[in-house]
Order: sequence, then structure tokens, then C-alpha cells
Amino acid sequence: MLTPRRAIAVAAFLLIVFYLISSSHDTSSAVAKPVVAASNHDTANSKSSSNTPASTGDEIKPSARKVAAQKPMMDMSKMSLYEKLAYQFPYDPETRFPAYIWQTWKWTPADQEFTFREQEASWSEQHPGFVHEVITDKVAVNLLRLFYASIPEVLSAYDALPLPVLKADFFRYLILLARGGIYSDIDTFAIRSALEWIPERIPRESVGLVIGIEADPDRSDWKDWYSRRIQFCQWTIQSKPGHPVLREIVVRITEETLKRKKAGKLTKVIDKNVVEFTGPAVWTDTIFDYFNDPRYFDMKNSKGPIDWRNFTGMETSKKVGDVVVLPITSFSPGVQQMGAKEYDDPMAFVKHDFEGTWKPEELRHIGEQTESASSSLS
Repeated sequence: MLTPRRAIAVAAFLLIVFYLISSSHDTSSAVAKPVVAASNHDTANSKSSSNTPASTGDEIKPSARKVAAQKPMMDMSKMSLYEKLAYQFPYDPETRFPAYIWQTWKWTPADQEFTFREQEASWSEQHPGFVHEVITDKVAVNLLRLFYASIPEVLSAYDALPLPVLKADFFRYLILLARGGIYSDIDTFAIRSALEWIPERIPRESVGLVIGIEADPDRSDWKDWYSRRIQFCQWTIQSKPGHPVLREIVVRITEETLKRKKAGKLTKVIDKNVVEFTGPAVWTDTIFDYFNDPRYFDMKNSKGPIDWRNFTGMETSKKVGDVVVLPITSFSPGVQQMGAKEYDDPMAFVKHDFEGTWKPEELRHIGEQTESASSSLS
């Protein structure tokens, strides 16, 4: 029998339940995501950083974002590799750059054999609060097995690559596609924080990839020294997870690797082929193909394809779609060629020692040799 006392207790209980339900909210919005903001480098005196872009005349205000519905389970067996990657690692340019720094080497800073302590420390010093990982070969394999467990062809391609440098190249694309953040070679120094790489005039929510120019050889014999007239470097890359450029290069390397393996030609990769197979040549081609892809860019009013002519001689950052391209000074300061300025220039962000340990000794240490010898490194 429901007595008055019990009725009051039941009513109180129902009110408490109703209050808890009505006051609940999506806790995901309160979770602190890794952030990479940026500050203005349009002036030489600008060295400050900010977590939010300043209000400028050309800034685009983001529209109110809707909470995405839960992604339904799909049968991936009928998808192309590109579709699998897009499904597994969706791209949202309005998210923030994850505060991850990824580097790879044979040893970690905890090992006595580790010889890049100053370089490695510079990244931690310039990026307090970032998750900074130096990944060994064994750890890399385990990470990829975790992230790409549902896409076995990617793992098969990675395992089949015959040279450590090929695996190192492939890993940087794979880890950035899956988790985003910054990848930088272990022989690089962080001169300035990544918080300063994107000028304030560019809204952060409109950028998903930050790259730099490696080579801009304005000379008739450029083909003797470089693979492309404009070559984008891949020793330092910043991205948001799932970016289409990373998706495409993973597809290209995976399919080419498995094709060569099936034909019995995979073991014939030599040093010169590395640049074309997994290095800056295929990276550059993939980026230019993206710039001219009608799936992502409206080409109706285009005056012609976007190519090296759009980037040669540039001295400040340039935005193409959701990609920010930095001038050669940003990731190659002090090389004393191709218009690169010195390390104290406001646009100098990363110093590369160009160890190139997989290359012959005579092709290492750019900037310490003659211009022609330096050029041959790429």
C-alpha cells in the first residue's frame, strides 16, 4: 500500500532522476584536446603566440558546429583503400591541430646510444605541454598494428618495405593520417614553436596541413640535382588527422609496394629510388595533384593548373585551400642558396642538420659543402 510517506519518497526520487537527466551534457566538449595555435609572422618583430587568432579584416568566422552523429558500422571489405582510410580516419578541418610531436630513431633519449639530445630537447622546450614521442622501429610496428588493424593491406605494405628509410618515410604519413600533429626528423632543431607557424590572418579552422619548400632551384640544370622544380620537404610536416593529402600518399605507397612485391621487384629499390618511392618526390606530386583535384577545389574559374610557378621565389606563407605552404626559409634556413635566409629570420622555424644516415657520406651535411654538393643531397 502506498502510504503518504512512501509517496513523498517516490516523488523525491523521481525529481532527482529528472534533474540528473535534464542537467546532463556531452562531456566530450569539456575534454581538453591537444592544440596548436599560431601567431603572426607578417612582421619581423612579431614573436608572440596566441591560442586564438586575432580579429583581422580577412578572418572568416566559423559557423556554429553541429554535433556529429555516431558513425554507423560499415562493411569495409567492399571499399577501396582510399574509402577505407577515409572511413577509418575522417577529416574535419575545424578541429584543432593535435599537440603531438612524432620523431623516429633507432634509440630513444633514454638510451646511451642516442646522439640527438640537443635536437630532441629543442622540440620539447619550444612546445611545453605537447606529447613528444621518439618512436623506435619496434614501437612503430606496434602503433601501426593498433591504428591500422582494420586495414591489413597497409600493414602488409609496411612490413614488405625492404629499407629502413622507406619504413621511416611511410611511418610519418601513417602516424599523421591516424593521429595528426607534427612529424619532424630526429636531426632537426625547433627554432620557433609551431604555435607561430601559421600567421594570425589565416583562421586556424580553415587549415589542415602545413608544409614547407625544400628546394626551389632556379637554374637550368636543376634536374641534375633535384627531382622536382619545386620540391616540398617531408622532414617536417604538421597536419590534422585524416587529411586527404596523407590519405592519398598512403594509398599510393601501399599500392605501389604491393604491386612491386607481387612482381618480385621490391628488393631492387636503391638509394636514388627512395626519393621517388616514398620521399619528397612522391610527396610533392601528391600535394600538387591535391591542389588540382576538382573533388576539393573549384577549377571552373582557374586560369591554369597550380604548379611550381605559383611557389617559386616566395618569401612568406601562402594558403592554398586548406594547406599553408611556408617559404624555403621556414624549414631550410641557413643553406645559403635558393633564396633561403638565415636562422635569425622571422620566418625560420626549423633547422635541419641533413644527416641523411641512409645516404652515402658525401651526400650528407648540406650547408657545410659547396653549393653543388649541397644540392645533390635532395
